[in-house]
Amino acid sequence: MSVSRESFAHVCDLVRRRSAIVLEAGKEYLVDARLGPVAKAAGLASVDDLVAHLRRCEARPEHEELARAIVEAMTTNETSFFRDVHPFTTLETVVLPELIRARARHRMLRIWCAAASTGQEPFSVAMLLCEHFPQLASWDVRIFATDINRSVLDRARSGVFRQLEVNRGLPVKMLVKYFDKRGLDWQIKPEIRELVSFQELNLLARWPLFGQQDIVLMRNVLIYFDVPTKKQILGRVRQVMANDGVLFLGGSETTMNLEDSLVGERLTGPGMIFRARKTAPRAGGTKAG
Repeated sequence: MSVSRESFAHVCDLVRRRSAIVLEAGKEYLVDARLGPVAKAAGLASVDDLVAHLRRCEARPEHEELARAIVEAMTTNETSFFRDVHPFTTLETVVLPELIRARARHRMLRIWCAAASTGQEPFSVAMLLCEHFPQLASWDVRIFATDINRSVLDRARSGVFRQLEVNRGLPVKMLVKYFDKRGLDWQIKPEIRELVSFQELNLLARWPLFGQQDIVLMRNVLIYFDVPTKKQILGRVRQVMANDGVLFLGGSETTMNLEDSLVGERLTGPGMIFRARKTAPRAGGTKAG
């Protein structure tokens, strides 16, 4: 049975206030599908019963955990190793060589993966560093991986992945080189796990003081937000980026009309990277927001 209009409206309001994710009309089926298991785990018969219980217990301690479970269930955690390929090619051939030259004196590199989900993206970056830039072994390199969803972060920290997960995007040679077999699963080796620090973070809340970032990966995140929230988040991203830092967004995402201080740079392959604006783009040039 589909979720009622009133319950859907309440869930939309809760998710938007807690995570800024906008659930549009017509997504009732999604709410019903994702919150059905949450209702069952709480011993309730339906999503409508779940929402009614949430509203009744608003003044009780259990309200916070139940609200968190609902918001986490409504977040999208689609990910895979080396997802979309071309951002990682760009990292390997363009961005990292530039930054390694620029950071040769201080030998320090900072990378932030926002919305890291179960960890495939930050671990892909860590493997790429180890595979193609062995000189970084003597550098101070840190990869910060954040997500609003506590349960997926717990999985990410373990570094354990099912066979189906390592089959998605991970080259066999990297599986053999950087993972250990653990029964039916695979666990990424300690030297890769140690490069990545996982932390819970709501992009709407206060951000941790992890310093200026040389690379920010915030791919396929902005698509869930409204325009004011996109502007707010991109403005804050620029504040934590180094002046020569680079931002990666999803293939359909842009900074155009959202954050003037970040300008897109077209690459030879599909997609763009975004850098801090230093001068106004020239007419007919290759810059585009």
